[in-house]
Amino acid sequence: MTSTPRAFPDDFLFGAATAAFQIEGAAHEDGRRDSIWDAFCRVPGAVLGGDDGDVACDHYHRYRDDVALMKNMNLQTYRFSTSWSRVRPDGGCVNPLGVDFYSRLVDELLEAGILPWLTLYHWDLPQALQDKGGWANRDTASLFTEYALGMHDALGDRVDVWTTLNEPWCSSFLSYTAGLHAPGHYSVAEGMLASHHLLLGHGQTVQELRGRDASLNLGLTLNLTVADAVDPSDDADADAARRIDGQFNRWFLDPVFRGSYPADVLDDIRKVDAAAVAEFEAAVRPGDLEAISAHIDTLGVNYYHGEFVGGHAPAVPPAGGDAPTDRRGDSPFPSHDGIFWHDRGLARTPMNWEVQPEGLTRLLVRVCREYATDAGAALYVTENGAAFDDVAVTEDGETRVHDDGRADFVEGHLAAILDAVDAGVDVRGYFYWSLLDNFEWAWGYDKRFGIVRVDYETQERAIKDSGLAYARIAEARSL
Repeated sequence: MTSTPRAFPDDFLFGAATAAFQIEGAAHEDGRRDSIWDAFCRVPGAVLGGDDGDVACDHYHRYRDDVALMKNMNLQTYRFSTSWSRVRPDGGCVNPLGVDFYSRLVDELLEAGILPWLTLYHWDLPQALQDKGGWANRDTASLFTEYALGMHDALGDRVDVWTTLNEPWCSSFLSYTAGLHAPGHYSVAEGMLASHHLLLGHGQTVQELRGRDASLNLGLTLNLTVADAVDPSDDADADAARRIDGQFNRWFLDPVFRGSYPADVLDDIRKVDAAAVAEFEAAVRPGDLEAISAHIDTLGVNYYHGEFVGGHAPAVPPAGGDAPTDRRGDSPFPSHDGIFWHDRGLARTPMNWEVQPEGLTRLLVRVCREYATDAGAALYVTENGAAFDDVAVTEDGETRVHDDGRADFVEGHLAAILDAVDAGVDVRGYFYWSLLDNFEWAWGYDKRFGIVRVDYETQERAIKDSGLAYARIAEARSL
């Protein structure tokens, strides 16, 4: 029996995403200086295998070939980030050579008929600014706005879509509280301050760019999850899910869309570290939340998996441990005592992440109804992907990767988006993470997320079977 194809909305965009530090390489060329990730990679044990981003995918020199791949894969849009450390080394004056790279990239994309989707900050803060306190220092928010306006000076005539931040939860709590990401600090106070100053930089930038050009599409991207209680009728289980939802989702959604931080989360953290909360509250100045809640046109939703949590320890801990700390470090959740992760029997990727497409449907419906609709913000899934243990084979002289698991993952999550559309959610696009295998942060080059394989020794690219499948879906505009 043949099923009826499910069509995507007429204005739905199919794209892929990358980040500057993860693919560009050319770490010491044309005036680029150290970011916090360059410094973090030199810390023994911080990155698996001692890997770094010095060469990565050499995209800095191979961007034309990579854009040609995108066109061959029928991509309509490409989400990339600009490197603060490349265009304003050490956070100082504009570096014309660094800016020129992105100008050439944008021209190449437009020539190929691909919409440039620019993200200003994907975690590569200049190390010189970290030496002055990084995102825990309020001055960094103003310097970020200065950097953003410089990029608009250079690219504003050709780039219409501007995303301020990628996943501020990661660049605050995962980085300044859990120590898992650069700069590798272990401080509840610094994580809270970083989250506020990141959002402040976002809000200030939106206000300034809106004042320059009201036609721009302005927004930010948040990584969000679905926090499910093992037993919703159990008070301890329900409270565990509430705390994860609060610290992961509402801590960023509420100030952006409602102009306030969630009071229950502040109370939760106060029980753990009252001094940190006091320092945070003192740092939130009059006018800050007004800036943070400035109208945005687009909310990017990054979704990889949900959380299945309870207030009681499982009889058998889930594989890989019971807390989302990846390989090492403290919990990124300041209020984590008494929260336990459980296994619900779903398939898992080699990252130990559950494969849960229906969670994306529920997440989109929830974000639409509780936040985005009233604010007039469109939703895009700006990251979704999976790492698998790919095996490259040579067939008829060509490199092939038969990654059926990833192809199924993509199709399952695109179907989940269509389920959300059927429920009335205005979802306007999907960006697979990632276009290329790349430097996967603390995992180095050990995990491959790409729909294009990269041989790191030769820099040869090969479209995987999942990439070919995604190209067919994008061409047909249906499942």
